[in-house]
Amino acid sequence: MTLLGTSLDPRDPAYLEGRGITLQWLAALESALDEARAGGGEKWVTRHHARGKLLPRERIEMLLDQDSPFLELSAVAAWRSEFPVGASVVTGIGAVEGVECVVIANDPTVNGGAVNPYTAEKIRRAARIASENRLPLVNLVESAGEAAPAGSIARELSRLTSHRVPTVCVVFGATSGDAAYLPALSDYTIVVRGHAKVLTIHPQRTGVEVRATPVVPAGPPGPADQLAEDERDGLRLARQCVRRLNWRKQGPPPRTTSPREPRYDTEALLTLAAMEPARFDPREVLARILDDSDFDEFKPGQGSVLVAGWGELHGYPVGVLASPGIWLSPAESRKAVHFLQLANATTTPVIFLKHHSETRHHTETRPRNETKSDDDVRHDAPLVHAVAKSTVPHLVLTIGPESGGTPAHADQPRFQFSWPRPPAEPAAADDGVIDPRDTRTVLGLCLSAVHSAAVAGAEHVGVFRP
Repeated sequence: MTLLGTSLDPRDPAYLEGRGITLQWLAALESALDEARAGGGEKWVTRHHARGKLLPRERIEMLLDQDSPFLELSAVAAWRSEFPVGASVVTGIGAVEGVECVVIANDPTVNGGAVNPYTAEKIRRAARIASENRLPLVNLVESAGEAAPAGSIARELSRLTSHRVPTVCVVFGATSGDAAYLPALSDYTIVVRGHAKVLTIHPQRTGVEVRATPVVPAGPPGPADQLAEDERDGLRLARQCVRRLNWRKQGPPPRTTSPREPRYDTEALLTLAAMEPARFDPREVLARILDDSDFDEFKPGQGSVLVAGWGELHGYPVGVLASPGIWLSPAESRKAVHFLQLANATTTPVIFLKHHSETRHHTETRPRNETKSDDDVRHDAPLVHAVAKSTVPHLVLTIGPESGGTPAHADQPRFQFSWPRPPAEPAAADDGVIDPRDTRTVLGLCLSAVHSAAVAGAEHVGVFRP
């Protein structure tokens, strides 16, 4: 056991200043979250409730196991765009009858649940997460808005079938566009009597309301499997479908069901979130998220910038690759390649902890505006190759403003989150911006999700030798 220490002093004025800055960023994020939760606004929420219908988050709460966590994904998608915050859809991961599922719920209070480019991307990302991690998908559908111009949602969701990932669809109301294909594409289809309608053509929008053109009469649209009496009954039937899947995780369970908490207060993560890379030590983060603050560092004497090593998080073994810089030295690249080879050989998921800054590269000797040389590219190639060939789950946590790519960055991670940063706006590829104090919980939920599928390492991640 190698216990991590800490050099942070809560009495240091810089400590309090950094904490205050992060709290300001979190306040801006919370404001955006409130806007997303408000849906289409009080008028449309009241009208929706008056019709005896539930809001998307209310539907999700009734679907999930009581008091179980829900990891919402991309909660503030479309923030600061021309489209409503949240992209008129709620996506995330939660337990249904003890089975971790991806849940997608349209928000009909926002332009009738209209699908825009952000909605389409958010749904496609949720479908990819379901497919890659072997998580059953539950669609809570009510979308009478026009289809997005950014490709077909139905096409992405239909790929789940080839991966043998089951899908359940509950139709709550008028449904059109790509969403109209979901009942037929799903393994199990439930419709709500008197409310579920599937539009045969896209609706025409007039003013702020959505006027439907000819529809299939209320009742089972096409090959519906079950007819629910109301929304609550529909959610009960969806839970019943998941229970009958007889679904089992294929990955190994955590080593312990009662892991030890980190030895250090997570409040310090607020200070670390605002810290410049020159002062940032990733070990301070690891000391506050790993079980018992226990971390076995790999090759600590080779490459001072890149930190690599092994630990456990909520009982799951993990590898960590952490770097505050954009470019790595040849020694650090070799170290990272070797580490990835070992992670794949032991089928250990890897957490990529990235801290970028627009004002500093990882070496003091490199000029600020100098571009990468041919030698840099040649030294980066083995690591790029190793990351591409690595097949164990990759989780990415980004700290600080992201100014470019890094060889240690996983191109297609299973999950990717970031801490808040100015202007506290998530990157398009992020699965969400999280409170730094929630990092351990979020990564723990992600690790549980990735172990729904078998965790297989590459037989050979490949080492390029110039």
